[in-house]
Amino acid sequence: MEESLANINRRKETYPDIENILKELTGDRRSERNIPKPSADMPSLSELSGMMELLRSVFFPGFFGVGGLGADSTRHRLTSDLDRVFRLLSEQIKLGICFGGGEDDDGPGEICDKYRQAALGMANDFMKRIPAIRDLLDSDVLAAYEGDPAAKSKAETIFCYPSIWAMTNHRVAHELYKLSVPVIPRIISELSHARTGIDINPGAAIGEEFFIDHGTGVVIGETSVIGKRCRLYQGVTLGALSFPKDADGNPIKGLPRHPILEDRITVYAGATILGRVTIGSDSIIGGNVWITADVPPNSRVVPPRSTEPAASDKLSGDATKG
Repeated sequence: MEESLANINRRKETYPDIENILKELTGDRRSERNIPKPSADMPSLSELSGMMELLRSVFFPGFFGVGGLGADSTRHRLTSDLDRVFRLLSEQIKLGICFGGGEDDDGPGEICDKYRQAALGMANDFMKRIPAIRDLLDSDVLAAYEGDPAAKSKAETIFCYPSIWAMTNHRVAHELYKLSVPVIPRIISELSHARTGIDINPGAAIGEEFFIDHGTGVVIGETSVIGKRCRLYQGVTLGALSFPKDADGNPIKGLPRHPILEDRITVYAGATILGRVTIGSDSIIGGNVWITADVPPNSRVVPPRSTEPAASDKLSGDATKG
């Protein structure tokens, strides 16, 4: 049965005016939009995610990638995985350099090849650091096992704990950050952030035996420095108080603006530590506290109490002390 003229007219009235929308999207204002140039090939989220899966199998063979391999087969598999990591990483670094700084590239035929040698050098420097990253991750696994009475084995923490997943990505991203690789470290960090809810900027320097219990909602800023054997619980923020600006009102990048945690510090759930303050070694920061000043070593900082603390408590920063 033929559609009635009334129905056809009614459909035209409700259908969007795509032609006009396209004119708005692609008109003279295009140059002001965040649209990559035709010549700027983009780093690939899927390729970088695949590279991290390969690295996970390198750091923890048998847990990730192909399992059930003997010693000779494992060595052969690691050789193959390392070769694939190098090739993937060098290509993605090349694209990252182009994406971050190829402002002078202006021909649709250019695909960032002039950055290939620099990318190969950065990728090679990173590959040399893989054994050191593995050693740090082994210490993180030990911290997770010893720091959580619910953990039945170190293998369980490798396979199940969001802290180990997040720290694997962070240890990789941080080394790339130190090599001044553009954009790729942040992508690797955000891949983990999306999965675990743990947000660690790749610039954060974190010592060995680090553990984040539960993890969801943890935020660690770019210039944070964390010492050895520290532990954070869910919802902890190591953030900045303010963003200084230059004479023209633009934010000044790269200044130290996040906390320093010395060795053997525990920060409980919901605590917020802001600014370039130092938390002294062997201190305990209680849940839901707000800290914007230095804390001396061997301190215990807790929220205000409804009753006076005993003199033997020796609290530091307790608001009940006035």
